[in-house]
Amino acid sequence: MGQPSRMRAVENAGVVGLRLLMSHVMESGQRRDASGALVPAHHVERVEVECGGRPVLQARLGPSVSRDPYLQLRFRGAKGERVVVRWVDNRGDTRSDEGVVG
Repeated sequence: MGQPSRMRAVENAGVVGLRLLMSHVMESGQRRDASGALVPAHHVERVEVECGGRPVLQARLGPSVSRDPYLQLRFRGAKGERVVVRWVDNRGDTRSDEGVVG
């Protein structure tokens, strides 16, 4: 679904800095279209990040988060480890993207 998440994970002295931009419309369900009808809610509910097979983030988002959510986090890790990002939205759509710590 949609564009892949853009991520950059860089290790420095055993700490990984991860920047993540998720592509999603993040509709709150409160906005009206040009005809005045409510645009149905469509937003990310859960985000999980793993590095080297271990969980480093589990988050719940909601309708108040803006379009294309941006997350930035730091955790212990090493160069070459695989980073996996997964999310589920309120319609049951899922996305999974991965990268490597540089």
